[in-house]
Order: sequence, then structure tokens, then C-alpha cells
Amino acid sequence: MNTADLSALLDRLRAEPRESEWLEFKANRYEPQAIGEYLSSLANSACLLGKPRGYLVFGIEDGTHAVVGTSFDPQAEVGQGNQLLPLWLALGLKPKLGFDVHSCQYHGQRVVVFEVHPAFDRPVEFYGKAFVRNGSSKTALAGYPDKERAIWTRRVDWSAQVCEQATLADLDPLAVAEARRQFAEKNKTKPDRLAELAEWDDATFLNKAKLTVRGSVTRAALLLLGREESTSLLAPAVARISWILKNERNEELDYEHFGPPMLLNVNKVLARIRNLTVRELPDGTLFPVELTQYDPWVIREALHNCIAHQDYGLRGRIQVVETPQALLLTNVGGFLPGRVETVIDQDAPLEIYRNPYLAEAMVSLNMIDTQGGGIKRMFQTQRRRFFPMPDYDLTQPERVMVTLRGRILDVRYTRLLMAQGELDLGTIMLLDKVQKGQRIDADEAKRLKAAKLVEGRYPNLLVAGSVAAATGDKAQHIRNRGFDNRYYRDLIVDLVREHQPVSREDIDKLLLSKLPEVLSADQKASRVHNLLTSLSGKRIQNVGTRQASKWVLMPPEKQ
Repeated sequence: MNTADLSALLDRLRAEPRESEWLEFKANRYEPQAIGEYLSSLANSACLLGKPRGYLVFGIEDGTHAVVGTSFDPQAEVGQGNQLLPLWLALGLKPKLGFDVHSCQYHGQRVVVFEVHPAFDRPVEFYGKAFVRNGSSKTALAGYPDKERAIWTRRVDWSAQVCEQATLADLDPLAVAEARRQFAEKNKTKPDRLAELAEWDDATFLNKAKLTVRGSVTRAALLLLGREESTSLLAPAVARISWILKNERNEELDYEHFGPPMLLNVNKVLARIRNLTVRELPDGTLFPVELTQYDPWVIREALHNCIAHQDYGLRGRIQVVETPQALLLTNVGGFLPGRVETVIDQDAPLEIYRNPYLAEAMVSLNMIDTQGGGIKRMFQTQRRRFFPMPDYDLTQPERVMVTLRGRILDVRYTRLLMAQGELDLGTIMLLDKVQKGQRIDADEAKRLKAAKLVEGRYPNLLVAGSVAAATGDKAQHIRNRGFDNRYYRDLIVDLVREHQPVSREDIDKLLLSKLPEVLSADQKASRVHNLLTSLSGKRIQNVGTRQASKWVLMPPEKQ
């Protein structure tokens, strides 16, 4: 904040009738330990009251709110262990929610302001002990179990906060235009809504799309649609995606940073990723076709999840690290469902969102799905490609790391999936852990052994060699036989979903190389025709002519 911003803030704080649970005034006296305890108590109380910040102000007298000034300089003081005071305070506050220290001349006097972020999903402790405000008094949180429980369950939605300095002029016109297109795509089955959209001006549209609140620009709007220079309006939060290219020795070769508008710049991130075609496959593999390393939808879904679930209060950036073998996507903030398996098994919308306002805006712009199926679909897509499952590393409490592997790890795993196409997703996830050398529970191992899917002595398991050998001798048989119709139908529907409308030529390019090698060209053409017939009117429809087909998805209510 500049001097004018600080003066306006101090005017608002002094206008408060008295000190409160989120505001503390001090004249000149300070003690390092007390400051840390105040920051803990203000963060926890700001959370309970739904305040975007808590404030500890030096140089203003309590009671009268008179400006008396202070000689206290936090940058020149030290805490315990002779560490500089701001560093010592930051190391003591857990979790690291962030605080800022401002100083300025105000009414001719020096004033210092500590601005602390509210607790998010757990109490903030200072060197192992949490504090809270009881009225204007600081006290141990342990004495107020009801308040402690409330902090664990109460969340302030960072994305829903109005940015008071921002106006509609801070939004990128190209991003707003793309938002309109995506909103129309999301509502294409609602003719009345599309007719209304054509009549809305930008201000009305942004309100309807839940990006602004009565014309006021929210942080979610700046993040998704803001001009490049609007990043400063979101400070101290970091609105950035960093793409980093590394070689096999983990040496950095290239990088690029992307900020708002995220709605447009996600495509720029995807364009930097070298999605190569996999051509050299292990000897004896049953892999029937050449594929790109990554499914574009899977990358996009993972990146949109990073944006939607990032904890922007932690001031971290989203990273996409590309190596020859994999993509690593990371965002800061814990994984709220706790376990990936919970999301897969539940197959329903999450009960808790870190940024519910942002998530809802991304739904309205056709970026994410509220039905909770995005992560599960990522796993299903990898399974259909016979590639390793996404790896979710949740070992760090304030970071989610997702690895998408662009290479086959164990040919036996690939062969097994091809040979046993009816395995359920839960079993495939266990087999994926086995091929990666990750430990699974003893009961899970017994289940896989009983099904003759793994071998070896627990915990040192391998994907069953007998299955791999039995299928490996029949590679040509698989090429001749092809896959079941469901596989081909799913490929057609995925193509239409991503690129509609598509022509018969587009569908032929996708399928002809994947059909059984023993079929003639005419037989392959007939097979594609039969597949389209089986899908027509059920999952897709032709809105063109017989000679110039244009295949699109059926409306959800008619599927």
C-alpha cells in the first residue's frame, strides 16, 4: 500500500467506535512475544468474524484514537535468537498465513501497521500456542473450545471479496468476450438464457455470470478476466502460473510466467507444453497405436483445478514443470477432501470448496464441473489410454502435487489393462501403485493376488507376469481383433465433446488406424458407419447433411 492507501485505511480504523476482536491500537510500547501473540489472536478472531484482515496499529492511542506516533521500527528490532523481528515472527506463526508491516507518516506522526490475514481452516499458533481475542483482550484459544471448533469449520472466501480499487476497466475486453462465448456454450440448451445474453451489456453479464457483485469487481473476476497489469490489485496474493522446462538432469532449460486473465492464459500454458507423440514402445507391447504423451483435456482439468483450489492467501504460485517423462503441476493449499480415493469413490460434488465463489464462476464459464467428476474422469481417461494413473502427492500439508506421466512405466501393466478391459477403476488404481513401486495395504494386496493380478511376496509386489506373458504372445491377435465397440464409441464422444462440430472425415482420421488390421478399407468404413449409427440420437447427433455431416453432443436431458 502507498501512503494514500495507508492514510485511508487508518482513517477507517480510527472511525471504529472502539478496539475490537480484529483491531488493536498501541501507543509506543512493544514486546516481541506479545506481538506474535497478538498476530495469532487477531488472525483467529478475524476468521471468526469473517473479516478479510486483522490489524495491530502502533502510534494511535487506545480509547481516544488520538494519533500520538511511535518510535517503534520493526525492521530494526530483533526477536529471540537475535533474528530480525519480522523473520522471527513469521517463523513462529503456523500455518504460514502471511502478514504485512507498513509504516507511514500520518497526521505528522510515524505510524506502524501490522496487517495479518485471517486463519483459514485451522487456528493460527505462535510457536505452538494459539490465541484469540475476547472483546479487546488477548487470551489462550484453548480456553474457548467453541471458538476453536468454529475456526476449524469457518472459511473466509478470498475469491468472493470485492477489490475496492478495481473497476470494470481493469478487465481485459478479449477475456470478457471469451467469457461470453463460454457462458453461451454452458447454456446452449437454454434458448431463453441465450436470448437474454444477447441483450445484456457487460456489467449485467458479469453479474449474471457471478463474477461481480452489483457491479463491484471481485478477486475472482480479476483472476479470470483481469488485464495483465491488474495483478497488482490482487497483492499480496500471487496470481501466477509458471511453466518451467527441465531436462533429464533436472536442469532448467526454459520458463515463462502467466498471470491474469487466466481464462485466456491457460491456453498459452498448454501451448508451451511439448506434447510429443509416443513412437518408441517397449518390445512385445500390445499398445496398438501411436498416442501423444498427454491427453489435452487431462492437462486442462488438472490446471483448472490448481486455479480453483489454490490458497491465494499463502502467496504461492501455480507451477507446471515439464520434464522428458512427466508433467508436475503444483498449487499451494491442502487437499480438502483428504484422499484422492475419497473423491473417486464419492463421485459427487465436494462438500467444501476453498474458493467457492471462484469455483462457481469457473462453472458458469464452462471451465470446471460442479458434479465432482473431473478428477475421476482424469483417471478414466488415463486408463483408456493405458497410461499410468495421475499421481497425487499430498505429503506436504500446504501443497498439492499432481504428476502426469507421459511414458509407459511397466509394459506388463499396459498389457494387463488391454487384456482385462472390465477391471474397475479402484483395482486399476491399486495396480498402478504396484507398477510404480508404491506400497499398498496388505488386504488390498490379498485381493489382487486372489484375482491373480499381482505376484511376489508382500510388500514387494509386481504386476502378474503370467498375465503379461499370456497376452504378450498374442500381440498380433490384439491388432487383428481390435477393441470392443464401447472403446471406439467413447473415442468418438470424446472427440465430439472437445472439438464439436466434427465431420465424418475427422472421425475417420481418429478411428481407421485403430480398427482391426484384418479389415479392408470398405469394411473399416462400414464399421465406423455402424458405430455412428449406434450413437446417433443417444449421445451425439448430426446437425449437418449426410454428405457434409456435423456431429455435436446431444443435449444432456436427451442423452
